[in-house]
Amino acid sequence: MCGIGGFVDFDRDARRGGPVLSAMDRRLRPRGPDASGTYTDPDAALVHRRLIVIDPEGGAQPMLSPDGNTVLVYNGELYNTDEVRDSLTALGHVFRSRSDTEVVLHAFLEWDTDAFARLDGIFAFALWQKTERRLVLVRDRLGVKPLFCCPTRSGLVFGSTIDTVLCHPEAEPVLDEDGLRTVLLLGPARPPESGVFRGISSLLPGSFAVLTPEGFRRTAYWRLEAHEHEDDLDATVQRTHDLITDAAQRQLVSDVPLACFLSGGLDSSILSAVAARAYASRNETLHTWSVDYRENQRYFVKNSFQPTDDRDFAALMTDFLGTHHHRVVLDPEAVCAALRPAAEARGLPGMADVDSSLLLFCAAVKQGGTTVCLSGECADELFGGYPWYHREEILFEDTFPWSRSVSLRLGLLRGGVVKNGAEFIREHYLSTCRRAPRLPSDSPKDARMREMFVLNLDWFMATLLDRKDRMSMYSGLEVRVPFCDHRIVEYAYNMPWAFKALDGREKGIVRRAFADELPEAIVSRRKSPYPKTFHPVYARLCAEGARRILADRNSFAAALFDREAVDRLILDPDSLPEPWFGQLMRVPQICAYIIQLEHWAQRFRVRLA
Repeated sequence: MCGIGGFVDFDRDARRGGPVLSAMDRRLRPRGPDASGTYTDPDAALVHRRLIVIDPEGGAQPMLSPDGNTVLVYNGELYNTDEVRDSLTALGHVFRSRSDTEVVLHAFLEWDTDAFARLDGIFAFALWQKTERRLVLVRDRLGVKPLFCCPTRSGLVFGSTIDTVLCHPEAEPVLDEDGLRTVLLLGPARPPESGVFRGISSLLPGSFAVLTPEGFRRTAYWRLEAHEHEDDLDATVQRTHDLITDAAQRQLVSDVPLACFLSGGLDSSILSAVAARAYASRNETLHTWSVDYRENQRYFVKNSFQPTDDRDFAALMTDFLGTHHHRVVLDPEAVCAALRPAAEARGLPGMADVDSSLLLFCAAVKQGGTTVCLSGECADELFGGYPWYHREEILFEDTFPWSRSVSLRLGLLRGGVVKNGAEFIREHYLSTCRRAPRLPSDSPKDARMREMFVLNLDWFMATLLDRKDRMSMYSGLEVRVPFCDHRIVEYAYNMPWAFKALDGREKGIVRRAFADELPEAIVSRRKSPYPKTFHPVYARLCAEGARRILADRNSFAAALFDREAVDRLILDPDSLPEPWFGQLMRVPQICAYIIQLEHWAQRFRVRLA
């Protein structure tokens, strides 16, 4: 993986933008610690930071076409590189490297924007055509890799991260009304097209954008479609197994050390099993990694969202697969201290200790000699893994199921801080439901399940993918997410709920598909999310930090939050009826969010419009 950035200016000489390009390079360095490169001409300036994974010699960027007219800066991994290269070779293209970057460039030279639907992978990239004065921005189907942009007076600035875009003087860290409502009422989620700051937007997943002197337009090259599911149960079980296995196998290609995150949950166990078999076939041992917290066995609190601790299940899978396992144990003090760099890494306030612990975990994995990991994100969104799919009182509730406490959020804010907050949330919710493709034959529950699928895909899964990309790339660690393969997404979208929830279980179809390849205790284990710390030291440090910030009348957060309301919640954490966001964010995490919000506002010099 890598980091990309740049700008186009049709009126002023882009070659004079050296300071901007240098600032972008510094911002992107954690994403690409191994190499850097720039390109400039009178109209365009591009920067690339590289994390070397495949073909160290042949993948240098920016990469120019043979005639020097087309320039590519690319962040991603292409999983059908060989197939696309073979097609292009048959058409007369000559390749000088093994890199997927060169394949992407030649695919564009041959098929222009029609090339993007032929690519299978996770990516975000920019193509500049000098003679045509044309910039093309592209993002993968599910938005695994980020890409932000902002219009300028005579062009456009873009980058892998929000702070890369902010390096340009015409992109400013200003929160307008929508941005403020997003941070306070939807955060850590954000609308799919939002870059939160005024003027900054996110290129939508499965789309590309074209900038010329005549204008800027965005086009979707992929979207979900509703179809009748024609496979019977046995065929569906087999197809589910084959799609997941193939996606995992395709993503094992790497010229640098590769490992798997292994929590002992169903999803990470499946990926680790596929990878371990592949490694064993060439007489190698797979490395696996898990995260835990100091004294977690002492303080772990079982609840409906997190029913079991990971430790014993991870150990069971390690023994079963014979992997070389590494267990990272985090201290609560370190998890709290990492809240601030985690906010910097995400470019926004995030998922509190779920972010900061992942930041520390990924740093430990990278320091342990690993550069690429497979992770089990996205299976829950696709196959009904979350409790809100199965609890009908939540399923048919007319709001975002992972963030139902709108009144709680509003109650923690000072009066008048946000206007029309409930309406803002509701319109985003309803517009998402409206874009869920349906069939006339869908029953009310089938139609609702399609809405839930798209809600999870566009919001909750996107938030988790943001988190995984930013926290891992902050340490130059590439994390791949095989369940996010678009073929799996398309198949799962049209699968009957009775199949997904086979045997009355969350992800029942996935359990049945891999029942013969995993220990029974893993197959039957209840869904348990990425772990958080329950340590009272963490709760105390977060409460102290939030109180200190809100006591400072000059702080950003103090102008937004009602200090007394937050204090009442700290003193009576049991008064919070449900998580503030997702499954794990409760009172310590609300305090942590305030800490992250304040640090982000100071670090990015955030201003209110």
